[in-house]
Amino acid sequence: MLKIGDKKLISGWAFYDWANSVYSLVISTAVFPLYYSAVTDGKIVSFLGFEWDHPDSLYSYALSFSFLVVAFISPILSGIADYTGSKKKFMKFFCWLGGLSVASLYFFEGIDTIWIGIIFTILASIGFWASLVFYNAYLPEVAHPEQQDRTSAKGFIYGYAGSVILLLINLGMIMFPGMFGFDISIDQAIRTNGTELEIAEALKVAESAASSMASRISFILVGVWWISFAQITFKRLPNDVYNKKPKEDYIWRGFKELKVVAKEVMNYPTLKRFLISFFLLSVGVQTIILMAAIFGSSELGLPAMNLILTILLVQIVAILGAFVFSRLSEKWGNIKALKVTICIWMLVCFTAFLLDKNQENVDYYFYGLGIMLGFVQGAIQSLTRSTYSKLLPVTEDHATYFSFYDVTEKIAIVLGTFVYGLLFAITDSMQWSVLCLAIFFLASFIVLSTLKKTKHVQ
Repeated sequence: MLKIGDKKLISGWAFYDWANSVYSLVISTAVFPLYYSAVTDGKIVSFLGFEWDHPDSLYSYALSFSFLVVAFISPILSGIADYTGSKKKFMKFFCWLGGLSVASLYFFEGIDTIWIGIIFTILASIGFWASLVFYNAYLPEVAHPEQQDRTSAKGFIYGYAGSVILLLINLGMIMFPGMFGFDISIDQAIRTNGTELEIAEALKVAESAASSMASRISFILVGVWWISFAQITFKRLPNDVYNKKPKEDYIWRGFKELKVVAKEVMNYPTLKRFLISFFLLSVGVQTIILMAAIFGSSELGLPAMNLILTILLVQIVAILGAFVFSRLSEKWGNIKALKVTICIWMLVCFTAFLLDKNQENVDYYFYGLGIMLGFVQGAIQSLTRSTYSKLLPVTEDHATYFSFYDVTEKIAIVLGTFVYGLLFAITDSMQWSVLCLAIFFLASFIVLSTLKKTKHVQ
């Protein structure tokens, strides 16, 4: 078994980011949302006996439901995992659940199979976010405190790099389906849509069908990529670091473990304040990440290709941001480095507020905003994970502690998207919604300023 601090162990742990980040980029951000919108555009869909005039709302509700499920189950399962020493088993289960569910989106062919798209969207989201709870919980067990900033950053760097590679492959398939053998003949298009179809229209239908097939194949590729590369991580991670010997009533004892950790979190002021600060900044960070493409499309009127280019730009710059701030945290300390990232996030909010679709070259301004956002996206996600890990007391209950970290983030996502939507409904402007998110960043900065320095966090 590889020992804590071993380079092979750290690289193996970080490789799970390479494996799973294709889900967050290809499925959550880029390809699947565009595919879903294309399939449901202007149509009324039926799901669970209800008619949905706005299919995008159904998709949003499905994601929100998955976040709530993870927020509910992760502390319970983490308590059981810590008591039984089975973090890796839970991580494997949710990895397979997520990967197979993503691949199953291939069967979401059209409006008649909308139920497949929604159900497997929920299951894939649960698999992704729940597996991250156990993955993050391994950080204190693979790296010493002085290694954790770089180790956390290494994971995000791997994740951004891997997801960009697969997204480029998927975009190539979708934009040039013929090169990948996804041609749909005009005769097929006419047979499918009726003999009255004009040749020019049939050509468009054939091109659209080929791109649609390429999109569905990309969902399979994401699932295969995720599960396959995760095996490298599973091979290197230890199975039961503390040699736990669970008794028969391990479920009840897992609940008791959860109760003990919850009490410790509440009685540990530094950790509690950090979670409050993390909650406030996550409201802003996660909402901006989720809504950036919609902001660019609806508020600024940018075409899909510009948005995808911006998404790619954000991922590439995020690699640099995660690397730079992991070094700065060693020089300045985690708290100061986090404060700098929060200030830049506030600047992102103010810059977005000033953008207007009538501005000349607004697309270039949006690219600039994407560069600024990308520089701090990887940095803040990496630093919050490693800072939380350093703040933990000496414990064997890492999964349970990290479940509170995960629940904090999920509740922040639900609140953030709700606040964003409410402000948009009131002001009829996404710009005001983005500006108001700066308040959450400011509040996080203030709470972070009250944290006392510890041995590992300065």
